[in-house]
Amino acid sequence: MVRFLYSVAAYLVANAVGLLIAAILLPGFSIGFMAFVVAVLIFSVVQGVLGPVITKISMKKMPQLMGGISLVTIFIGLWLTSLIVSGMQIGGISNWLAATLLVWLGSLVAGILLPIYVFKSLREGAAK
Repeated sequence: MVRFLYSVAAYLVANAVGLLIAAILLPGFSIGFMAFVVAVLIFSVVQGVLGPVITKISMKKMPQLMGGISLVTIFIGLWLTSLIVSGMQIGGISNWLAATLLVWLGSLVAGILLPIYVFKSLREGAAK
């Protein structure tokens, strides 16, 4: 159970890092503080649900899409989140594409590094 909670926390933080990087680097990407918290939660749920669905659909219909599943899922997740969260603005097609890449890259790096460094030290500290 604790491992699952660490995994969920790492997933949420990784998505938060990705969204934060996009908000900092892209001039047309704006998000308020409370909207950011809600957007991270909604974005993470959408990604958690859509990832397996899009993977299953693409395996049957478009196997060529398998390499870009994360990018497609992030793009759709950003789109759905921007529809639901009123305090989140992503302006222009270039911002949409750049935001997709930045969120993917930020969440990928954070998703790799967080479990290795942050959560490992938390587990070791709790074991003492």
